[in-house]
Amino acid sequence: MDIKDKKTGRKGIIHVIVFIIIMILTFYAVLRGQDLFQIWEALGHMSAAYFLMAILTALFFVCIEGGLLWYLLKSMGDSKSGFLRCISYSFIGFFYSSITPSASGGQPMQLYYMNQDGNSLSGSSVALMTVALLYKFVLVIIGICMTVFWYIPLKGYLQKYFGLYFLGLALNTGLVIVLLAAMMMPDQMKVLIDGIEGLLVRFRVLKYSDRRKEKICHFIEGYRNAERYLILHKGRMALMTAIAVIQRFSVFYLTVLVYQGFSLQGVGFMTIMLLQAAVYITVDMLPLPGAQGITELVYCRIFSKVFTGGYLMPSLYVTRGINFYFLLFLSLCVEIGNQMREKAAK
Repeated sequence: MDIKDKKTGRKGIIHVIVFIIIMILTFYAVLRGQDLFQIWEALGHMSAAYFLMAILTALFFVCIEGGLLWYLLKSMGDSKSGFLRCISYSFIGFFYSSITPSASGGQPMQLYYMNQDGNSLSGSSVALMTVALLYKFVLVIIGICMTVFWYIPLKGYLQKYFGLYFLGLALNTGLVIVLLAAMMMPDQMKVLIDGIEGLLVRFRVLKYSDRRKEKICHFIEGYRNAERYLILHKGRMALMTAIAVIQRFSVFYLTVLVYQGFSLQGVGFMTIMLLQAAVYITVDMLPLPGAQGITELVYCRIFSKVFTGGYLMPSLYVTRGINFYFLLFLSLCVEIGNQMREKAAK
């Protein structure tokens, strides 16, 4: 193992340790003062059929990303990976995004495996960046529509987290603007990013790094290629945008299934979906691995008027357990399988 591999390994271990510490603190904060027997009894009231549908919905959410990657690679004539292999890329991205701050580790690991499988660096970059842009773009559009057309109910449900919601929406919107600018004005963006990096180096916030400059060039070039693809294939992009909308709303609908699984009534399914969207927008860009802790706090605040009669905490455990921890465990299994596959190939 060379020095680079050792550093990467140590960084991965640190991320896992930080993730576990945050997870323990989150469980402690969520369970503190709760009647565990009452929660367990409430969980027993969850319909098995709805529980299964919620699991399938979570799997659908991750697999759709793999399907989009497969479609993009195939349409570019650059695919060396089959449909199931592309789905594994999606699980790998989910795993590394979940254990790194601001989900920063997912795409680099996906790019690594795609390149290892023989897909070109440029084609893989375009596919990943296009999917990432669609993922964020759809979330921002949902957030803006909620703010414009559902402002008063949203404020009433969010209460003290309303400002944090706007921060999350602003951060996501800013990222989408940066990504679009990198596509449409790549040369200007490169000059701007180089200038900011040079300023940070001058004030010793960052150390000078040729590797960082290479990453910046690769980032800009990847979006330049993505822009060319988008311009040439507007029909395909419209189709993929529609699929990305379905993907986004599928994970919001999971909470509806949990609500119905507890045989609760009184709140419409669209309200529940929009509230779950508000949770995602609020925590999506925060620099915490898996947005642990804050996700649970925001969920409890927003859904306190929805999951009444002692079902708030059980609903949190089922919803968060399925759409995060279950998927994280499954993604870990996929990553272990990939590691074993690599070792066997050597």
